[in-house]
Amino acid sequence: MASTSHANAASASRPGARLLIVGPPGAGKGTQAARIAAALRIPAISTGDIFRENIRNGTPLGARVQHFLDAGDLVPDTLTNELVADRMRQPDAEQGFLLDGFPRTPEQADFLDAHLAQHGGTLDAVIRLVADNDEVIIRRLVQRGLELGRSDDTEDTIRHRLEVYTQQTAPLIRMYEQRGLLAEVDSLGPIGHVTARTLAALADRGIIADEPANHQLADT
Repeated sequence: MASTSHANAASASRPGARLLIVGPPGAGKGTQAARIAAALRIPAISTGDIFRENIRNGTPLGARVQHFLDAGDLVPDTLTNELVADRMRQPDAEQGFLLDGFPRTPEQADFLDAHLAQHGGTLDAVIRLVADNDEVIIRRLVQRGLELGRSDDTEDTIRHRLEVYTQQTAPLIRMYEQRGLLAEVDSLGPIGHVTARTLAALADRGIIADEPANHQLADT
């Protein structure tokens, strides 16, 4: 028999969801984003993927991104906002999406809120992958760097990346926590276990995954 919280969630469930996922380097954010999106049958939208796709397809937005990259500059927020908004208007995102890598700043968060409000929607939840043990994350990233031949993935570099992540995301995390949107998930452990914990946290908010996909992903 289902628990009361999950039973209530199921009764309030709806197709799709509008989600964000945040997490420190090495927490498996990209992997979990793809798995959770598959379980919910929504697209995982990564800013990096959007940049590459627009450049590859030769779109006007892609040409503007290429201009900044060729100059060695960061893509400005205004252009990133346009690209993300354009992606969210695509047919496969009508029932929801999982944003990975956006928003990164309070200004981008404000843009996202305004864009969703303009289309009659709001965020449903923000998944925060938590890694309480930095040493585990550091060892994981150093090992991955060795396997991929990344000589710049030193312990000092990784510690700096973790510090930058904390500084950049702290304002966003506080904001989403105050709005009651934050779903914190322990990101340490086997991939399937982390997926199961994330899906359970979402289910408590009425966001119910496709059952066959749920079981398959949780077991892998």
